[in-house]
Order: sequence, then C-alpha cells, then structure tokens
Amino acid sequence: MDIQVAALCDAATDYKSKLNMLGTFNSVYTTELPANYPQCSIALRIVFKRIEEGEHKLRINFVDEDGKFVMPSIELPFEVKVPNNDSYLYRNFILNIQRLKFENFGQHAIDIAIDGRQEASIPLEVKRLPEQKKETGKDEKA
Repeated sequence: MDIQVAALCDAATDYKSKLNMLGTFNSVYTTELPANYPQCSIALRIVFKRIEEGEHKLRINFVDEDGKFVMPSIELPFEVKVPNNDSYLYRNFILNIQRLKFENFGQHAIDIAIDGRQEASIPLEVKRLPEQKKETGKDEKA
C-alpha cells in the first residue's frame, strides 16, 4: 500500500478515477476563537497491490496539538479488489467536511490509519491573524 496523495483542500472530486483537488492548504488564519471553517475536503489517493486484496478499514482522526479531537473520528470500511488485467488498484477517498470548528491556535493534524496502523498525517496550523487598524478617514496630527 502506498499513499500517493494526502491533502487538505478547499474542494475535491473524483471523476473517472481521476482525483481533482482545488486549493490545498496547511494554515488557517483567524482573529478569534472559536473559529469556524465553512467547508474543506480531505483528499487521499492510495495504491494497493494484489496481495492487499480484501476488507480494510480507513480511520481519520482530526486532532489538535494536545490530542483533543477537533471533530469525531471517521471510520470507513472498504474493499480492495485488483482488476484481473491490472497489477494495482488506485483508489481515491474524499471526505467533505462542513463547519469545522477550531477551539485552539497552534498545530493540528489529520491522522490517517488503515487497519489500525497510522499510514500518514496531514499537518495544519491555526494561526492568529493580526488585527488591522481601522482607518478613520481623518488626518491625524502627531
């Protein structure tokens, strides 16, 4: 098994086994907490060998730097069956997430496990956006 792609992005689709991703990112900026991120997707492309045929379980854990869950774990059972005329099975997984809520600034991670073994981790940092001074439109004298 080989994870070719593991990314957090604005949107992802699978069209005829082609993985399409829009706007990959690794940081979220906000002025205050809690912060709500309206929509994002976790996109994975995994290659399986014939010897790996059978039932498997994909598990996604989205955690902050203290190990606290940002959202409930996602567990997805799936089957690997390599077509007779192929040596490998290429499989795309897309998980769309709505209204993702961040309670803390700092490092976060999307941990990806297959059959109980961690295979990859996608880092994400929630950063404080400096507040902008509001312009009054008046000339200020020193």
